[in-house]
Amino acid sequence: MKVPDLPPNLAFQLLTPTAEEFEFSFQAKKQAIGPHIIKQWGWDEKYQREVHAQRLREKPFCQIELNGRPIGTLSLQMLPEYMRFGEFYLIDGFRGLGIGSKILAHCLEIADDEDVSVRLEYLLWNPVGSLYRRYGFLEAGRTPTHLLMERPKRLGSR
Repeated sequence: MKVPDLPPNLAFQLLTPTAEEFEFSFQAKKQAIGPHIIKQWGWDEKYQREVHAQRLREKPFCQIELNGRPIGTLSLQMLPEYMRFGEFYLIDGFRGLGIGSKILAHCLEIADDEDVSVRLEYLLWNPVGSLYRRYGFLEAGRTPTHLLMERPKRLGSR
């Protein structure tokens, strides 16, 4: 799914992915959730690269750009019943500045315009859950490793 740009300075470019785009998207993931993966399992570089390559084949990825500079990734998928929000990683130096909140709010507006709920998942021990709860996400389930969340569609959004 092509994510509309967010004026004045955020753009979303679909990844092809070239070797350079693969490497950037992998490093964004490693910087953003690597510490949370390491906490539970350690870091197996070969395995993580294989998983990342598989995700890039399965889902559309966007490179997030701030004033033309790549700062992260996002996968946004419109499915028949809901919108899937995932693979949302900002590189070091761009987390904790409100950029992630702006992007999340932007994606939720897209879902509201389409009159669908939004689903996501994250590692149980990742503190990002507080952000999602502030934006109306509710726990929808758990796996041994992930919390599944859903933000219901907005009443009267259409």
